[in-house]
Amino acid sequence: MSSDQRIVHYNSARFNKSAAKLHQCPEDIGAEVAFAGRSNAGKSSAINTLTNNGKLARTSKTPGRTQLINFFDLNLEGVRLVDLPGYGYAKVPVEMKVHWQKHLGEYLEKRQCLQGVVLVMDIRHPMKEFDQMMVEWCENSQMPLHVLLTKADKLKKGPAQSTMLKLRKELQAVLGDLVTVQTFSALKKQGVDQLRNRLDHWLLPEETDFESEVITEE
Repeated sequence: MSSDQRIVHYNSARFNKSAAKLHQCPEDIGAEVAFAGRSNAGKSSAINTLTNNGKLARTSKTPGRTQLINFFDLNLEGVRLVDLPGYGYAKVPVEMKVHWQKHLGEYLEKRQCLQGVVLVMDIRHPMKEFDQMMVEWCENSQMPLHVLLTKADKLKKGPAQSTMLKLRKELQAVLGDLVTVQTFSALKKQGVDQLRNRLDHWLLPEETDFESEVITEE
């Protein structure tokens, strides 16, 4: 296999399928990274910016409409991105949230090819209830976690860096080397290369030498 074939081209992402339940997911082989986040945290915009495809992940003016687990194939066989349902929007009925959480939990606990979770948070409102639940799950399962602090363009560079460093310190006290944190702006396309490096580290662990400490905005 040539070296070019062992490079993940994120702009190659294409929709595979949606799943409401674990048994509907693609075959549990290969490697995949899942994106999770509260509704309106900017998850879909982050995925679209990562893949340079504004229509890949659905964005909506009504957060929480995506109720399914969505799988996107990349250029390497068996390598995928996964868009998990968003939570936390007040207008979504409680019973629907419970249904989503049940199937999300099954996916996170039983999916063997899952290599890591990207937890998307609005940098202005980090560590809400859903975020805390995801951090606890990653701690309990020893799952690698990368926190993407989105909408960093809404803050000046100083406060954005301060928020990122504070949260990194708090999370590393719980998760140690399992967690990395960065700032990100879909609007200004800032932090895209850092995100791709983190995903490469998970999806191509043998080919990638990733320095986890270099997670700062230029």
